[in-house]
Amino acid sequence: MVTYILYILIEEEIAVKAAQDLAGSIVFSKDKRGMYIVKSFAPELKVIGIGRSAAAFRIRETDKVIKVFFPEYTHIAKEEAEIYQLLEGKSYFPCLYEWGDNYLVVDYIEGKTLFSCLTEGVLVTSDQIKGVDEVISYVKKKGLNPSDIHLNNILVTPKGEVKVIDLARFRETKDCRQWSDLRYAFYHYYSRPLFPKRLPEFFLNFISSLYKKNILRVKGL
Repeated sequence: MVTYILYILIEEEIAVKAAQDLAGSIVFSKDKRGMYIVKSFAPELKVIGIGRSAAAFRIRETDKVIKVFFPEYTHIAKEEAEIYQLLEGKSYFPCLYEWGDNYLVVDYIEGKTLFSCLTEGVLVTSDQIKGVDEVISYVKKKGLNPSDIHLNNILVTPKGEVKVIDLARFRETKDCRQWSDLRYAFYHYYSRPLFPKRLPEFFLNFISSLYKKNILRVKGL
């Protein structure tokens, strides 16, 4: 029994070191616009997403993702890890395996973001919208504020289930209306029979930029 416990502890230590080494292999730089880009990384990794505070990499030959934060955002790693732990046990979110000073290791979830569904013409259903509503309701009951819920951090799995994959801003105190506005747009525009179910990526990005600048406002519910 003691030998087995020691074996498990050694395996966990090796896994943590491996994650630290992978995170340490990633080099970021900034482009001419001041936006972070990934300059280099270990061959065991594959870039799957770059956000405003971190980049996400699939760890090859595993079902895990390592999320590594940009230099001025490393403090978010601890905060997001604590949020994962608070919400642990619910299938709405990836499972957190470990975290370090500037990274998290979570489940890789197969699926398409709502953004990809719109650009590829994959139908978004009212059940999926209601699924996101359920996630938000659950998060609020845990005393958190589900902020920054947008098209790129909601995944739809092959079974049609919804998952929220970015929890970093669930402790913000500001009133975030992004999901309320998206929900309104779904029921008042997208769900209409004649509304196109496939939209160009450049069009969605243009709408998003107008929204972020408060030029375009939506009458959210």
